[in-house]
Amino acid sequence: MSEHAKSQDFPWVARRDLLKVGSLGLLGVSLPSLLRAGATQGLRPGAAKSCILVFMDGGPGQHDMWDMKPDAPREVRGEFKPIETTAPAIQVCDHMPQVAKQMHHLSAIRSVHHDVLFHSAATYYMLTGRYPAHQGQLIIKDEPQNFPPFGSVMSKLHPLADVPDFVHVHDILWDAGHDLPGQRAGFLGPGYNPLISSDPSRSGYRLSGLTPAKQLTGARLRHRQSLLRLLDRTAGIGLKEDTIEAMDRFNAKALSLLGSSKTREAFDIDQEPLSVRERYGVRDRIPTDPTRGARNFGGLPHLGQCLLLSRRLIEAGVRLVSVFTGRRVDSAWDGHQRHFPILRKSLLPFFDPGFSALMEDLSQRGMLEETLVVVMSEFGRTPRIGQVTNATNAMPAGRDHWPFCYTVLMGGGGVRGGTVYGASDKHAGYPADKPCTPEDIAATIYYALGVDPTTRIDDPFGNSHPLALGKPILELFG
Repeated sequence: MSEHAKSQDFPWVARRDLLKVGSLGLLGVSLPSLLRAGATQGLRPGAAKSCILVFMDGGPGQHDMWDMKPDAPREVRGEFKPIETTAPAIQVCDHMPQVAKQMHHLSAIRSVHHDVLFHSAATYYMLTGRYPAHQGQLIIKDEPQNFPPFGSVMSKLHPLADVPDFVHVHDILWDAGHDLPGQRAGFLGPGYNPLISSDPSRSGYRLSGLTPAKQLTGARLRHRQSLLRLLDRTAGIGLKEDTIEAMDRFNAKALSLLGSSKTREAFDIDQEPLSVRERYGVRDRIPTDPTRGARNFGGLPHLGQCLLLSRRLIEAGVRLVSVFTGRRVDSAWDGHQRHFPILRKSLLPFFDPGFSALMEDLSQRGMLEETLVVVMSEFGRTPRIGQVTNATNAMPAGRDHWPFCYTVLMGGGGVRGGTVYGASDKHAGYPADKPCTPEDIAATIYYALGVDPTTRIDDPFGNSHPLALGKPILELFG
């Protein structure tokens, strides 16, 4: 076909203009890759409509937060003391007094285990439910054959119209020179990647890309929407079929978000009353140096507003929001060195008000029944202080990587709060009762969201994969 294509609306449309449509250049926006998904499958009646996944990247110590062993030797039990909570079966550490008031909403799964000691591969395992190996090699970074995370799968199965399907708050995390795998869409393709929120705790926060360029008037936007429709009639310009399909998906979602006041308002965190923002935790609540990582006592000054933004997004209808508690310069909860001082001064002072505010807020707004809340990490920490499993950064006063037994919390979405599933042994080193795997956690998340874990999705090579390989933990549900 010639360089130009005829149209009733545009007598001569250059091929380069059509390519600009595919790159969103004609729309005047810079939205991330969000594609229109495939056929919708029905949700299980009564299931959660959405999920907030709080990922404590680096791996917090189960002994020091919610599987405490006060009768164990000091080198096991650590420095913190347990306190009672609103759930008689659950104690938490004395540095989480606000979280203690919300534990009746949560169930503690204390017998999660696997055998992967490395942050990147273990993160992928937990965020996808797939063992992190391909052709005999550990998966440590984004690869096109990776299995997709929960949010990307839900985007595929249950696409939304005027709000993002999947939002990641607030930035893609990396470790050892690579972005952690399991954060992006893998074999589903970049159109099912999350929208990246950036840091909502910064003054004057706005999500770039949701507002058209100033010179793009309503008339010009309608003109360019006509160009998008023209794309369907120009399949012969030499572009591959899958490229055209991808361009259509990009633009359909981009246009819907560009015209969505609901999306813009959801990201406008300044609409929240100051009292609410302060309850979650604002940057100046505890003096910190924002250029330092959490493990250098920079704290988590962004965490409270990230959790508040997650509530706003869920309230607007977003299907899944993932909140990573660390920042790009470190995996916050990686307690090799100065383990207890960092927990005491840099981590728990931000997690306690922020996470407790989220649970309280969801409950008071009547959102918990329809919102699954998951708190997880890639693994836990060693039973004995100074015990070495990784050796890279191990120190006598730290706890090293420990995937052999740790805790995941779930609440809302039909989960019975205030309960414990499974148990660890007397040193919280190995499961003692009802062991469960990342595969089981994945199946439970899908079940809570109303999706049959045996539902299958196809990769680009036509291979069919079940969403989860484990069994949902049905005892969690009332």
